[in-house]
Amino acid sequence: MGILLGAVPLYADARTDARIFRDAAAVANNYVYFTVFDDIRAAVDDGVVTLSGSVTMPYKVKDIERLVAKVDGVRSVRNEITVLPVSQFDDDLRFRIARAIYGNPSFWQYATQPNPPIHIVVSRGQVTLTGVVQSDVDRMLAQSLASSSSAFSVKNELKTDAEMRTALTRNGIER
Repeated sequence: MGILLGAVPLYADARTDARIFRDAAAVANNYVYFTVFDDIRAAVDDGVVTLSGSVTMPYKVKDIERLVAKVDGVRSVRNEITVLPVSQFDDDLRFRIARAIYGNPSFWQYATQPNPPIHIVVSRGQVTLTGVVQSDVDRMLAQSLASSSSAFSVKNELKTDAEMRTALTRNGIER
């Protein structure tokens, strides 16, 4: 009779990738310099966290990596976060779109949150909206407001609450 070690954690505090993901996401979302103009994504495989996305300032890349590396259960961090190019046009576009979206009465409930859920990523005049909204109506309104700016293009990657819950459940993160 043999012992199947792969089926049982080798130590009592073994953490699942889902738990590591939740904790890493909380750390990134609570990073003091994380703004609506940054977008961080994470994936976890056997304790290895892969970070991707874009941030507005170079120091954020290493700060976020350092914070995520401290999460219990993280074996290593692969950092693929990119820094958005410096551009006055992009900065102006970010602020115009943020004012249009978060200044709209339909989005005031989002604007009052400590970490507003709609992120506006601008690179060379190309806009990508990311994050989570309550409904398809909110998703389409946010795109419409962003499209009324002088952006070269607007890509809408916003997810509804229901879509996000489904994706998290499918990936074993929420039950």
